Amino acid sequence: MTTIGLISDTHNHLDDKFFNFFEPCDMILHAGDIGSLELAEKIASFRPLKAVYGNIDSQETRLVYPETQRFKVEKTEIFMIHIGGYPGKYSAKAKKVLENTAPNIFVCGHSHILRIMYDKKYNCLVMNPGAAGRYGMQIKRTALRFKISDNDINDLEICELDL
Repeated sequence: MTTIGLISDTHNHLDDKFFNFFEPCDMILHAGDIGSLELAEKIASFRPLKAVYGNIDSQETRLVYPETQRFKVEKTEIFMIHIGGYPGKYSAKAKKVLENTAPNIFVCGHSHILRIMYDKKYNCLVMNPGAAGRYGMQIKRTALRFKISDNDINDLEICELDL
């Protein structure tokens, strides 16, 4: 069993309370708009980090983190992109990936809206953790934690902080 922490849109700020929430995690996924390499390095020194760059990330960050990542955790395939959308409203790049070979979990950020939906058309779970940073129009800062065991995704938890 692998415990995953999922964040996005930190915009160079990640509250210590999120690090406490991620304490039991084996790895952290960041769906873009990290804000700085320094923050990425802080997260990576806490737990192994897989991240993609977002639209606000610098060229320096883009040289370290790719636009997309596709990988497996146990037997579960995950695809991650910053600007991805959601069922019925996917970005062109996301839709192309989903139509070719849909993953088990599709992760994106950008909207600052926490959204977890199952897409029956592509048979995958769509996860957007909302925004963990202070910048943006969100009312709450959010992050997710869940467990993967083979192909099963369970024990999904949400951490919600005031701005």
